[in-house]
Amino acid sequence: MMNGNGLQIRRLIEDDKSLLVKWLNDPRVLQYYEGRDNPHDLQKVEAHFYRPDDSGVRCLVTYEEISIGYIQFYELGEEAKQEYGYSRKLRIYGTDQFLGEPGYWGRGIGTQLVQLMTGYLMREKGADAVVMDPQAWNERALACYEKCGFRRVRLLPRHEWHEGELRDCWLMEYAGK
Repeated sequence: MMNGNGLQIRRLIEDDKSLLVKWLNDPRVLQYYEGRDNPHDLQKVEAHFYRPDDSGVRCLVTYEEISIGYIQFYELGEEAKQEYGYSRKLRIYGTDQFLGEPGYWGRGIGTQLVQLMTGYLMREKGADAVVMDPQAWNERALACYEKCGFRRVRLLPRHEWHEGELRDCWLMEYAGK
C-alpha cells in the first residue's frame, strides 16, 4: 500500500492478530496506547481492530521486513469535525499509531511513519488537513508530530480515558506547507 525508507504499510490481515495481542500486552506499549490497565486478548483484538462495520483503514507497519507496529487512518465524520471546530466542507483525516516493538523506539522510525502516512493522505486522499489527538503528557509523541509539521491547535480537556482517568489531549493538525 505504502513504502518508503525501509517502511511498508499494508492493511491488516488475519495473521496479524497475534502481533497485536503481543504488542497490546506489553506494558511499555500500553503505557502510551490503550493503557496498562487494558491489555488485549485475541477476542478484544478482534472486536477492536477487525470490525467489519468500521470505516477506518487499519494497517500493519513493517521496517526492513520486520513487523514493528500499527497505524490506522480515517476520514472524520460530521460529529468529529464539529467537536474539533472544522467546517463540514473540509476533508479531514485522522490517524492513530504505535510502534509495538520498543527496540525500534527512539530511532526516527515513528517520524518517518507519520511523514509517510501524512504525505499519502494529503496527496492520494485529498486531505485538507490531518489531525491527531495525543495525550498532553506524552512529550515524545508531541515532539515527533511537531517534527513532522503538525502544530498544537487546541487543548482538549478530559478527552480520553486512559489508566483510570480522563486525560487531557492536544488536537494537533497538519495542513500542508
